[in-house]
Amino acid sequence: MPQLITAPELAARMKKEKVYLLDVREPWEAERASIAGTSALLPLTTWPHAVEKVKAEKGQPIVVYCHHGVRSFRAAQALEQMGYAGVLSLTGGIDAWSREVEPEVTRY
Repeated sequence: MPQLITAPELAARMKKEKVYLLDVREPWEAERASIAGTSALLPLTTWPHAVEKVKAEKGQPIVVYCHHGVRSFRAAQALEQMGYAGVLSLTGGIDAWSREVEPEVTRY
C-alpha cells in the first residue's frame, strides 16, 4: 500500500531533497496547473506502456500527483507492484497543493 504525503509535507521535503514528481493527469490538466519542478507527465490512461518513461534516480523518492489524489494513489500502487520503492501519493492532489502551499496555482 503506497504511503501518502500531504501538500505541506511535500513542500518541506522538496526544500531538503530532489523529489521525482510524477503527474498522472491528462495533458489539458497539466496545461492549466502544475507543480513547479514536475519531472514527468505520464497520464494514467497511457499506463502500463508509458511507465518505462519514469526516470527517477536510484533511491530518489517518487511523488505521484493528480487532481484530487485518486488517480495518483492507483498509479503509486501500480509502481510499487512493478518494484519501485519510495513511492508516495499526494493526498488531495494539485488541488490541495493550490489551497495549502501555492495559491498562485490555478484551481480547476
